[in-house]
Amino acid sequence: MQSYFWVILHGSLLTVGVSLLALLVSILFGLAGAAAKLSGKPVLVGLATLYSTIIRGIPDLVLMLLVFYGGTIGINTLLEKLGSEATVDIEPFMAGVLTIGFIYGAYMTETFRGAILSIPKGQMEAAWAFGMSRFQTFLRITLPQMVRYALPGFTNNWLVLIKATALVSLIGLQEMTYLAKQASAATRSPFIFFMFTGALFLIYTSVSLFVLKKVNARYSLGTKRGQL
Repeated sequence: MQSYFWVILHGSLLTVGVSLLALLVSILFGLAGAAAKLSGKPVLVGLATLYSTIIRGIPDLVLMLLVFYGGTIGINTLLEKLGSEATVDIEPFMAGVLTIGFIYGAYMTETFRGAILSIPKGQMEAAWAFGMSRFQTFLRITLPQMVRYALPGFTNNWLVLIKATALVSLIGLQEMTYLAKQASAATRSPFIFFMFTGALFLIYTSVSLFVLKKVNARYSLGTKRGQL
């Protein structure tokens, strides 16, 4: 039975990999979505609003299955219509990363949008008056303050994202939840292995909270600190 624990522990590394890559994807989608919502252009605002509304309203599991199965069918059908004999299989790892990142990008969109709106607009106008470009203003003025305002919501999104990686076990990715299920079936001792898996998730979320609290303290220097 001890060997199963090592297998699950090894599978937890895959869980961490999926989580971190999905977080990166979600940040990119979140920044793009927030920029579109704050652009003032009706088309971009409409598309970003549609994205965040639809994605937040559909269960994660449904989206995961749609991307993994529907995406593969859709791409292969398109290739067939274009006269190509090539076929594409979406790898479970990539499907999990992209789907989770795409889903939580909708939540990050609202987190980043709210954080940017919390920054006094006069600061950005002053930067433009000094000749800074919009990109320089974002890097030097908006981003450092946005981090502080966004961290509480970002932390919640990240913790939920970590737990959502358990869904990739349903599409065949052998991360720790999948391996715990296999070990439970082989030994008929589900309680032990799922408790072990739950403890690993708790460790990862606890470490994440510790790190993010340090980041919050760094970006809250000179201001009243809040608890994450």
